[in-house]
Amino acid sequence: MTKSVREVMTAKVQTVRQEQPLVEAARLMKTEDVGSLPVLQGTRLVGTLTDRDIVLRAVAEGADMTAVRVGDIASHEPVTVSPDQGLDEALSLMAKHRVRRLPVVEDGALVGIVAQADVALEATEKDAGAMLEQISQATSTDRE
Repeated sequence: MTKSVREVMTAKVQTVRQEQPLVEAARLMKTEDVGSLPVLQGTRLVGTLTDRDIVLRAVAEGADMTAVRVGDIASHEPVTVSPDQGLDEALSLMAKHRVRRLPVVEDGALVGIVAQADVALEATEKDAGAMLEQISQATSTDRE
């Protein structure tokens, strides 16, 4: 029997708000040593912000980093899982959407995050290898 997402997810997750200045979010990423942050409106997940979003949608465009808000460049349709879904489902979603992290949402509220490493530790060697191969095939237009 496969474990559930709830059993391996990280429940304490750093988040940002849509209206926060992008520079604050970038500093939080640096301090926390993370490459993505869930974007919330209240307790509701409304997007994700990745280091890739910052580089491609702000820095490469020459944006004023003090004027840009998180919501201006965040991805607004994040792929999510529920805490009761199986790790095999999470693995499949990660591979299909070529992402390394999935926000865990329950009743519309963010309750955690599950990362590629969390799933890989629990997956069979064959499944983990296949997942890593699919995720690594991401092109320059794919999201993290």
